Amino acid sequence: MAPEMPVALTVAGSDSGGGAGIQADLATMAARGVHGTSALTAITAQNTTGVAASELLDEDLVTTQIRTVFEDFDVGAVKTGMLGDEQTVRAVVGALADAS
Repeated sequence: MAPEMPVALTVAGSDSGGGAGIQADLATMAARGVHGTSALTAITAQNTTGVAASELLDEDLVTTQIRTVFEDFDVGAVKTGMLGDEQTVRAVVGALADAS
């Protein structure tokens, strides 16, 4: 069952330190009364002093995450963050175009 509150999708990387990326986006959405959904594009190992490592996720997985969210939720807004490379940008653009 889809939530009664507005729904937003964040497409970004994961910040293991919690200060940025998907974690920060979802916290901001919740604080504003918005149901946050997400599609991860990358995973990082980071903290408040820097990024130790990062890895991009396969663009097919990114696309599948976006399509799956749109299949179930009435997404009213999309926010992007770390996309990482041109292939991911193209995948996100394509998935969002298909969803609209």
